[in-house]
Amino acid sequence: MRWGVIGCAGIAVHSVIPAIQQSERGEVAAIASRGIDKARETAQKLNIAKAYGAYEELLADPDIDAVYIPLPNHLHKEWTIKAAEAGKHVLCEKPAALDAAEAEQMIAACRNAGVLFAEAFMYRLHPRVERVKSIIASGEIGELRAVNGCFTFNNAEDAGNVRYRQEWGGGSIYDVGVYPLSAARWIIGAEPEAATVHALFSEQHGGVDMMASGLIEFANGVGMTFDCGMWAAYRQGVEVLGTEGRIELKGAFTDSEPFTVYTKEGERVEGPFSDINNYVSQADQFARAVFGEAIYPFPAEDAIANMRLVDACLLSARTRSRVLVKGTNE
Repeated sequence: MRWGVIGCAGIAVHSVIPAIQQSERGEVAAIASRGIDKARETAQKLNIAKAYGAYEELLADPDIDAVYIPLPNHLHKEWTIKAAEAGKHVLCEKPAALDAAEAEQMIAACRNAGVLFAEAFMYRLHPRVERVKSIIASGEIGELRAVNGCFTFNNAEDAGNVRYRQEWGGGSIYDVGVYPLSAARWIIGAEPEAATVHALFSEQHGGVDMMASGLIEFANGVGMTFDCGMWAAYRQGVEVLGTEGRIELKGAFTDSEPFTVYTKEGERVEGPFSDINNYVSQADQFARAVFGEAIYPFPAEDAIANMRLVDACLLSARTRSRVLVKGTNE
């Protein structure tokens, strides 16, 4: 599959483009930037054949099958819809949009154009995700009681970072909170009912949430607690708690580490996973879905559901109140 990349963001340059180039089913055929010099520089550095000085030029290229969109969050809707209208399949960086309403419009555009849409949560395409699900389903850790997730890092000194522009979709919930939130949904296998979130909003950083902690309510008394931040020491992980045991995943979202299962019989390590690159897996699974060889593991509508939860979390943090998740309670 011939990919075009819209934008020269760090995640594209350092992770996604090299992964597509390493994949079995894809090649990066073109890259576009807002200026031709930046596009040519990046193309030369990464051995990409074509460089465009405008996003529209890349979308007009008939040799491009799919696009990867790593633009700032507020641009996801515009360029996803334009890509769909140009007949390109879309892999859009997380979060899919600024809110669920935008995500609905984006996915409708892709459906109408007959193209595939996927949100770039690469960690979900790692084989340990399915292994965790199978352990839970087996009953080995008993009945599911709670999930805890975290993703924090400290980038507060980088005052000009796009993550600190509220109107661009900045803030820790958008940037890293979406990881544990999405993880809880697939682990529990249901949509949440309500969210209560407390956040640190920093005027030094455009008024965005630099740290957030929350409780997400699911049915049957199952709860998910999480924290996320861009002004805290680095850590990331997920813990799944059952009545008879628990599962602990360190480096849950960016690494390929083994994970540990704790039961009454003791503990064991699941893995290793042969240094599987999440981004390579994402590229190949997307391509196979486009070629009709397999169904993409996460339907486009999953992005809408995740944004509904993000919407509830942001509203709760701003209003200091418990917020029902739209859709689940209608």
